[in-house]
Amino acid sequence: MAAVMVVTMVVLAAVVGGASAAEEDGWKLRQGFYEQSCPQAEQIVRHYVEQHVPHAPSVAATLLRTHFHDCFVRGCDASVLLNGTDGGEAEKDAAPNLTLRGFAFLDRVKALLERDCPGVVSCADVLALAARDAIGVLGGPFWRVPTGRRDGRVSVKQEALDQVPAPTMNFTDLLASFQSKGLELPDLVWLSGAHTIGIAHCDSFSERLYNFTGRGGAGDADPSLDPVYAANLRRTKCATPTDNTTIVEMDPGSFLTFDLGYYRGLLKRRGLFQSDHALLTDAAARADVESVAGGPPEVFFQLFARSMVRMGMVDVKTGGEGEIRRHCAVVNS
Repeated sequence: MAAVMVVTMVVLAAVVGGASAAEEDGWKLRQGFYEQSCPQAEQIVRHYVEQHVPHAPSVAATLLRTHFHDCFVRGCDASVLLNGTDGGEAEKDAAPNLTLRGFAFLDRVKALLERDCPGVVSCADVLALAARDAIGVLGGPFWRVPTGRRDGRVSVKQEALDQVPAPTMNFTDLLASFQSKGLELPDLVWLSGAHTIGIAHCDSFSERLYNFTGRGGAGDADPSLDPVYAANLRRTKCATPTDNTTIVEMDPGSFLTFDLGYYRGLLKRRGLFQSDHALLTDAAARADVESVAGGPPEVFFQLFARSMVRMGMVDVKTGGEGEIRRHCAVVNS
């Protein structure tokens, strides 16, 4: 309980400290946005998440990843939840989003809110709250989520292809991607820690196992990847370079627990993605990884929660912008 209280206090301080700047930019996000219009909103979301995620714990990772991918394209406006229309493909049709799940889960939460408070709570807020609550179910931190986001009306496949950070990125490109959204190096390091509950398909990192320099074959593995770990992955998981169905735990042994396993594995050269290893190629990022990996989990929890609040405020729509969708997959008619 003490750890949760510390996390909450640190994140509250971060939000309060940034409130004046947010107001100057015209943002209206605030904690307790629905206290008058739908006072039970956050409780409804949390109750559903706490009731169902224990029976399907891998949903937590996909909710978190969906929130991340949403915020990196047009801001945190639930545009990733929209279906394509009139023959046009939406963000969810882009390659980085094809493995996202949890759309039906979010639809069910939204339906509960619409039953009690029709037309009040945005899908963007449902996603932000559900991601937070799912992390808590897996033993992670709790933080206050500023709410009041509006839902976007536009979703474009190509924008997701262009803006969602790729697992093959080097450190320079990763940092540039984060900075383009108003985030900084610490946010990159701490948000990457979400991979502690992640899974990956073999084809998203197979080049590191089979074809790193272009020569091909098992002898052409990424030398920055632990060779014993790489050999084990080839033998037991990713038997061919083109396997696009087999999934691998990003934090083997504890991928259903939100903990420090990802960072500790990273320091053993066992990060699956090139973008994971990239954190060790920058002196400041590596120092952050080493520091948190050797400390108590509560420190990471505080830092992760703070960066989640920052990410959740990227290019939000508020006030008269956007809409409150009745159904998360379609704009209001």
